[in-house]
Amino acid sequence: MTSTAVRPASQTEAPLVLTTDSPRTLGFLDQFTLWGNFGISLFGPVTGALVAAYTGSLAQGLLAVVVGCGIGALVLGGAAVFGSQTGAPAMASLRGLFGRRGSIAPTVLNIAQNVGWATMEIIVIAQAAVAVTSERYRWLFVLVAGVIATAMAVRPLGSVKLLRKFMVWLVLIASVYLFVQVLSKPVHGLPQDSVFGFWPAVDLAAAGVVSFAPLAADYTRHSRTNKAAFAGSALGYGLAAIAYYALGVFAVATLQTNSEDVITALVTLPAGAIALLVLLVDEVDEAYANIYSTTMATHNVIGHVDRRWISVGIGVIATALALLVDLGNYTQFLYLIGSVFIPLFAVAIADFFVVSKMNWDVSGTARFRWQPAVAWLIGFVSYQLVNPGTVSGWSPFWTKVQQWVFNDQPVPSWLGATYTSIVVSMLAAVVLGRIGRRPLDN
Repeated sequence: MTSTAVRPASQTEAPLVLTTDSPRTLGFLDQFTLWGNFGISLFGPVTGALVAAYTGSLAQGLLAVVVGCGIGALVLGGAAVFGSQTGAPAMASLRGLFGRRGSIAPTVLNIAQNVGWATMEIIVIAQAAVAVTSERYRWLFVLVAGVIATAMAVRPLGSVKLLRKFMVWLVLIASVYLFVQVLSKPVHGLPQDSVFGFWPAVDLAAAGVVSFAPLAADYTRHSRTNKAAFAGSALGYGLAAIAYYALGVFAVATLQTNSEDVITALVTLPAGAIALLVLLVDEVDEAYANIYSTTMATHNVIGHVDRRWISVGIGVIATALALLVDLGNYTQFLYLIGSVFIPLFAVAIADFFVVSKMNWDVSGTARFRWQPAVAWLIGFVSYQLVNPGTVSGWSPFWTKVQQWVFNDQPVPSWLGATYTSIVVSMLAAVVLGRIGRRPLDN
């Protein structure tokens, strides 16, 4: 891939067209605060409440959060190095894995999930605002959130600096206050009517973090070093996600709430509305991230179009969808994302660091490589076999296959879909990658 636009040397904003000639202005602190802001989300307590319901135990819920977010953070950090090393956005960097044409498949999936995430973020912002104010203003909150998120996506690097200078401190104060309030309440036993087990809860926590792996290189391509990219993303997002998922777990135990009502329960705390209002404003950066990354993914297909116009179009679509749809089946949405992108980025990390030695061809002439594609398929199948989910029209087939593979016996309780698919995907990527490269080495 070559630069298709001339930029002044002093320019510090992201390129307007697809290019690897991007400004390297972000250090560790910039990226740590950026990813910390991304990790601080109103989805955090919602996911944490779901984890609590899946485990039925405060201790197991917290452990599942730490394990799941830890696994997800390592995958996120590995994906972040793709951008800092190649200088390419996330989906364009996958040309090194699947070739130019092969990268279109994950690009299309990523566009679909990012539009969905942007829509869901705007919906959550509006719902939280309604909890503080009134249902009659929901449409207004949707429009305001959509406009602000789109404006941030038009100036992505400027938005990173703004988040670091101002929002991080307000968010930190609001977060500490919410934790103090929640932890000051007595602990109650958790409901046992929706318990699925420890490893399904880990899968849920990991999927939420890994959902940002397809976005990572869009920002870390501007990182000064690989170490800053890895540490800033993994630590920033991982620690923030652990904290906010844990807040949801604690809320279920102390406020006796659930995933559907946890935001409302936090609002009813003394001054909780003020703290939630701060987080509500900060939540816009999640929608911005998804709009901008949808733009970057689209650039892998039409790299000559000015990204600002693409961002505006995507922002309009996400805002319109947020006005028309409900939050929907959030849990299964996370699982479906996880089953696709967890093995994908496990394969990518193994190939990038072990097989290709951090030397990917991300140009427009990069050739298709069948080995990573097969490894991705193997990892995806392994995830489905352990955790078919409950998606109508999809899961029944995999449930039947699971029953056949395990001879109608239940899946072992120690077998988790997340780490199983990661291990299987990485092994397949390394073995197939070395077999495929051996003739070239002779």
